Amino acid sequence: MIRILLPALALTLATATTATAQVGPPTSQRTCGANRQLVLRDGAVVLDTSPQTYARFVRSGAECLVGQFPEPAWVPSSNNPQCFIGYRCKDSSDDF
Repeated sequence: MIRILLPALALTLATATTATAQVGPPTSQRTCGANRQLVLRDGAVVLDTSPQTYARFVRSGAECLVGQFPEPAWVPSSNNPQCFIGYRCKDSSDDF
């Protein structure tokens, strides 16, 4: 029985990890509200902010690692060039 469950569990975990890593259209192709809702709904999300740039955005400091703090983040959107989307987690050592 365990021989059957382990491969199924491994496949499920691999599929879940792959789906989480997918990035949708650039923030500039969505409205400010749609971008913000993605962050609020998921808590933490990686978004395409330009053709070569991806960043992780979070809804609050609770999604940051120990030793990190939330810093307000703005992205370009289809209806606002400076859309407040949430926060980015910064290391406290980034200030030095």
